[in-house]
Amino acid sequence: MTDDPTVLVAGDTLVDFVPERAGPPGEAGGYAPKFGGSGANVALALDRIGVPPLFWTRLAADDFGAFLRSHLDDSAIPADLLVTDPDARTTLAVVTHDEDGDRSFSFYREDGADTRFEPGRVGDTTLDSVSWVHTTGVTMSVEPSRTATLELQSRASDRATVSLDPNWRPEMWESPYEFGAVVRGALDAVDVVKATPEDLEAAGFETGDPETLARDVADYGPHTVVLTLGGEGALCYGTDESPVAGWGRHGGYDVDVVDTTGAGDAFLAGFIAALTHGVTDAESALALANAAGAVATTRPGAVSALTGFDRIRRFHDEIPWAE
Repeated sequence: MTDDPTVLVAGDTLVDFVPERAGPPGEAGGYAPKFGGSGANVALALDRIGVPPLFWTRLAADDFGAFLRSHLDDSAIPADLLVTDPDARTTLAVVTHDEDGDRSFSFYREDGADTRFEPGRVGDTTLDSVSWVHTTGVTMSVEPSRTATLELQSRASDRATVSLDPNWRPEMWESPYEFGAVVRGALDAVDVVKATPEDLEAAGFETGDPETLARDVADYGPHTVVLTLGGEGALCYGTDESPVAGWGRHGGYDVDVVDTTGAGDAFLAGFIAALTHGVTDAESALALANAAGAVATTRPGAVSALTGFDRIRRFHDEIPWAE
């Protein structure tokens, strides 16, 4: 268990309404509110696997905000950067599942707390205390959160490893052109990118060959590019500056998928935890990340299934920070 946070996660916290069963809303049964958000899922997944981070987010003062805060209060995540916004609403996402557990989202985001991040809220002392800062494309999709996220990336870039999950959500952006311009413009301050080929295609990259794609993204500045490839597992490319230099691949694990919501965020939490605890072999880092992602798909909700080390150890036994 990590005693002091070495990771800072900055991002959105929202409520996912998860259906009872697959199908369109009229056939999905009831909907249960679940803790969610691209940034929040990474932060809580890190906590659930024994690496609680600092977490900079904004929470509305409504009942949904209280619901979200209760999950954070039950974690070991410090409250220092959990900002309450009395004038905001909680962003809501209604999830739809197909028969394979894959999901789509409808967002209700007007005046959402995740759209109202303010630059400068993370102090230099905090940035000097961590070795990794993770950011998400969700808060880059709208002002003032976009400026706040880009400002944090810039200030952190000479202090810590900065990671980005572009997390393409077309409902959140004016257009793919805006998304691509913002994401590509941010990459100069980013060290690690975790993305799907679909994310990067929307950002304007050619996506025919995953290895070529990873190299093309690295040409923009990141030293490590991680691609999640669905049923084909994941690929990692590291330049000579990367702690996992060279190529790594891992095919993933077979599980009975219930809900893929948050699987990529759990994967990323595993990858960050591996690298911040001295893992230098790309395949080993991907294996641990895939184990966390696989576990996350076995129950409804983004991180409901992550309840400690034991379920991850069913797939991957080497967990450096738990030994």
